[in-house]
Amino acid sequence: MPTTDTAPPVAPAQADPYALRAEDARPAPASFRDRLRHLGPGFVLSAAVVGSGELITTTALGAKAGFALLWLVIVSTGVKVWVQMELARWTILNGRTALEGYREVGPRIGRLGWINWLWIGMDFAKMFQRGGIIGGTAAACSVLWPVIGGPLSAGSLTLWAVTVTLAAVLLLQSGKYSLVERACVASVIVFTLITVSLAVGLPGTGFGYGATELGSGFGFDIPAGTVGIALAVFGITGVGADEMTTYTYWCLEKGYARWAGPDDGSEERARRAAGWIKVMRLDALAGLAVCVVCTLSFYVIGAAVLHPQGLVPEGNAMITTLSRIYTDTMGPWAEYLFLVGAVAVLFSTLIGSTASVPRLWTNTLGMLGVVDWSDVRSRTRTIRILTWTLPLIWTCFFLWVQSPVLMVQIGGIGGGIFLLAVVVAVWRLRHTGVPRRFRTSPWMTVALAVSSVAILCVGVYGVLETVGVVTAG
Repeated sequence: MPTTDTAPPVAPAQADPYALRAEDARPAPASFRDRLRHLGPGFVLSAAVVGSGELITTTALGAKAGFALLWLVIVSTGVKVWVQMELARWTILNGRTALEGYREVGPRIGRLGWINWLWIGMDFAKMFQRGGIIGGTAAACSVLWPVIGGPLSAGSLTLWAVTVTLAAVLLLQSGKYSLVERACVASVIVFTLITVSLAVGLPGTGFGYGATELGSGFGFDIPAGTVGIALAVFGITGVGADEMTTYTYWCLEKGYARWAGPDDGSEERARRAAGWIKVMRLDALAGLAVCVVCTLSFYVIGAAVLHPQGLVPEGNAMITTLSRIYTDTMGPWAEYLFLVGAVAVLFSTLIGSTASVPRLWTNTLGMLGVVDWSDVRSRTRTIRILTWTLPLIWTCFFLWVQSPVLMVQIGGIGGGIFLLAVVVAVWRLRHTGVPRRFRTSPWMTVALAVSSVAILCVGVYGVLETVGVVTAG
């Protein structure tokens, strides 16, 4: 497992990961083996992604649509990484965050660009999703360790929702996030191995599938009644728009931009930057591999086990429905295996959100002139305050709605709409902030173009279909 911080100890004046200093520059690793030692942000992202999208929404989609939308899952997880890498390349070359880049894409509305304001609106929708993650974790804990009224009772869900929220906040406030990060990634790997083994082993059970079922998943259509959840899946599975945005912060904090150094126009700096961009691409592809394997496994299991039985994860009973995946194929004892894994996966996603969202909001407040983002003390204090307040707000959203699947879908639809704006931003920043020598790879350009077209087509189709359903209703 790659370490999250391979840089040697530095003096306090050099500790700011968002400041580019000539003395922090270092040559990029030249060999593949050495590049592996500098991976990290992609696995942080995978630990955050594998949870709400893969465990809840993707499985629910498979349960509702069967194998018909297998093509959408593959497209959703496979095409977005090229937009992610393009945005991260701009960050490494410029030493700036994605939200700062979005502000450059006009027109501006006050101090912010229109995409920044769209992000603010999207993040309010994402509060439902994060509340759904807390609710899913609370539901799993409530079934595993019932308190105050028994499994899934209002009292038990409330107590566990508050408990898991405070646990996430305290773990991050303690300064031991690196340990939590490693634990979360390890739990995702373990649960993924279990899930993949189950998906591969299904043909030998009463819920088998074969080439016919898999082939039916490439009809490239969206069955009636699944448009909303399909749009949510496209927005939330794999690397979504908010994860792409967050990835630039992790690349900065890892050191990719700092080690490239400030742009002094020299050939040496250009070579360093190109080298660290190669490391970033390997990192992003490694994270993609984890997401693809997880997502396909969860979808196939939902389509093969839950769909034939007419079981669709809904409401607070979502956890017990999902546990049928295990109990129906391996026996009643497997419910405990599932619940422990579900807690680990969902909690790792909560940790990722609790670590990243306060950074995004602090950066936004900095651009609005409320705080001084460039001042380490002011930035750290604001992030700490938001680390306490935001998760508590997400918990309130769950206690209000109390439907994890619906809440995750609302956040996914918001993310799908925001993804369209990110594509626009990436092409603009590529033109204005990426020197021509870094845009000479034809295959990377083609991959980015295909990725952008796929996102635009599926996103616009989903929005129009959703509007049509709402209008007809």
